[in-house]
Amino acid sequence: MSTPHPAGPELDGVHPAWLPPEAFRAIGSRRTLVRGDGVLADTVRAEVAYACALHGGVLLTDPEKPHDLALTVGGAPHAGEEGFVLARADGVTSVTAGGPAGLLYGLFEVVRRGEAAFGADLPAGTHRPALLRRMLDHWDNVDVHPVMGQVERGYAGGSIFWRDGEPRADLSRVRAYGRLLAACGINAVAVNNVNVHATEERLLTDRLGEVAAIAAELRPYGVRVHLSVSFASPVTLGGLGTADPLDDGVRAWWARTTERVYATVPDFGGYVVKADSEGRPGPFAYGRDHADGANVLADALAPFGGVVHWRAFVYNHRQDWRDRSTDRARAAHDHFAPLDGRFRDNAIVQVKYGPIDFQPREPVSPVIAAVPRTRLAVELQVTQEYTGQQKHVCYLAPMWGEVLRFRLWGPEGRSVADVATGGGLVAVSNVGDDPYWTGHPLAQANLYAFGRLAWAPELDPAAVLDEWIGLTFPSAAGGPLRRALHDIMDGSWRTYERYTAPLGVGFMVRPGHHYGPDVDGYEYTPWGTYHFADRDGVGVDRTRATGTGFTGQYPLPWSEVYESLDTCPDELLLFFHHVPYGHVLSDGTTVIQHIYDTHFAGAEEAAAMRAAWEKASADITGEPGVPVGLHARVLELLDEQVRSAREWRDQVNAYFFRKSGVPDAHGRPLH
Repeated sequence: MSTPHPAGPELDGVHPAWLPPEAFRAIGSRRTLVRGDGVLADTVRAEVAYACALHGGVLLTDPEKPHDLALTVGGAPHAGEEGFVLARADGVTSVTAGGPAGLLYGLFEVVRRGEAAFGADLPAGTHRPALLRRMLDHWDNVDVHPVMGQVERGYAGGSIFWRDGEPRADLSRVRAYGRLLAACGINAVAVNNVNVHATEERLLTDRLGEVAAIAAELRPYGVRVHLSVSFASPVTLGGLGTADPLDDGVRAWWARTTERVYATVPDFGGYVVKADSEGRPGPFAYGRDHADGANVLADALAPFGGVVHWRAFVYNHRQDWRDRSTDRARAAHDHFAPLDGRFRDNAIVQVKYGPIDFQPREPVSPVIAAVPRTRLAVELQVTQEYTGQQKHVCYLAPMWGEVLRFRLWGPEGRSVADVATGGGLVAVSNVGDDPYWTGHPLAQANLYAFGRLAWAPELDPAAVLDEWIGLTFPSAAGGPLRRALHDIMDGSWRTYERYTAPLGVGFMVRPGHHYGPDVDGYEYTPWGTYHFADRDGVGVDRTRATGTGFTGQYPLPWSEVYESLDTCPDELLLFFHHVPYGHVLSDGTTVIQHIYDTHFAGAEEAAAMRAAWEKASADITGEPGVPVGLHARVLELLDEQVRSAREWRDQVNAYFFRKSGVPDAHGRPLH
């Protein structure tokens, strides 16, 4: 049965992101043979037929007829179910897939290459994902939450799945979303918030049909649905008197419930759980640990091939700010390192890439090195909670690339991506019902880059950005627009870091909504996110010698590198050390002067980004492939970024001038 194409009148007004019709010209203008059976092969046929209808090519079924492109399932078992072999010889480009999913990914690889896929001969090359599971977690609420709204930490409108307590009647946009995800390599989605509220709980039971409807839209693009569940569900949904994971009745309830889930959604992926963190229920209430909690769900899922993602984001959120011995950064390692080896094979411990909470700069979490006998997934945040909330341009792939390539045991050791191979890479989604999907049109690049880096962590983030530009603006990307977007986006993460949080300090944001500067906003709160600035210096002492001992959670060589002021990288200095304002950095500047200089520079760079876009807008107005209104939308958001960057500059610089009493060496106003 052929798969209906998602593009159509129902998606009028929705930006096509990196799959505009023009991106299919190279395939659609040629003769293409597709061989394979099943839902995903049917999707490939439908995509090729759509492209040919647009651009005059032919979809072939007879292998004896001359063709320019052959897409075939089978003949490449070494590539794996999701892999494929790409080659070109004798005027024919061929994709030979290890399985139907590989055929789909191979198709989109040809789309990505465009005319280059039909040029010079190409020796056979095997393409397969480095990470098994490449997953997005949607923090979408079914009901509108009184504080967090329809999407928690969502900066692109409402949910594409739910609206005002009900599933959306028209799920065609979900189908289009699955298509976008497949085109960049994402194969799993959790459809509801990890903070599971009362209505969301029922998705596991009497509202399971809504999950099945979403799964039906995503299935043709190889995207499996996962569900965030509450640890307390046996009590709140099942009417039991306990949720103790070692109770036989509790174990039986999870087994029965999970069996019903798979009867309704046979390719269901599994559960996501946030437990004993920020007030969520968990096994601690019964004197049990996280392995006990994860394993009861893992056992229920195991007969069906499902997995449980058990988040390691666990810490004391009622901390006494007066007590410097308590360190939020230590918490995940303290909880999970002793449990290594006790988790079931289908239990995946999901660890945030840094030890705090998605700040513009953090060290890699030591938990990633601490559980070698446990399957582990690394969690990123595509939604820009602490990096401008999709009002600011902040291309995050350079940060993610650094994290994924980071070698936990020194130059010869395994990288973060190596450790996560069996568990995967997970990110909090940045998608909503905004016409551009991500609020800021340029924030689409973060979603695309997440998928590409999850597939191939070694990719150059600048090259990934170039791919996104070429696909998203195929008619206008060869000249001023391409140059402008690189000028604006290549260094935008570091620009954001410069005008916000210096040298690894974080959480200088407004409490609650986390947008804009508030240097002391969290300083005397229970959340454990402190910078300890005083008249003499700034930073958190996390050394073993005099501080919280956090540096000791790292393996060698990093435990020693971070312990010493002489070797700690400058960009993480204040994360690991409390230092005087006069401490001299490796470039010869003092900490206080670095704060001043970077905040002035960051604000200037934000203004330059706006100027680059305004110039490009004048050059390419009216170009095909550039949607009407996109220029104005981006310019409006860049105006806000410039304003906010100046506010960050002035508040942070004024704060540290008043603390230190040290003037700017260049005589600039510090207010």
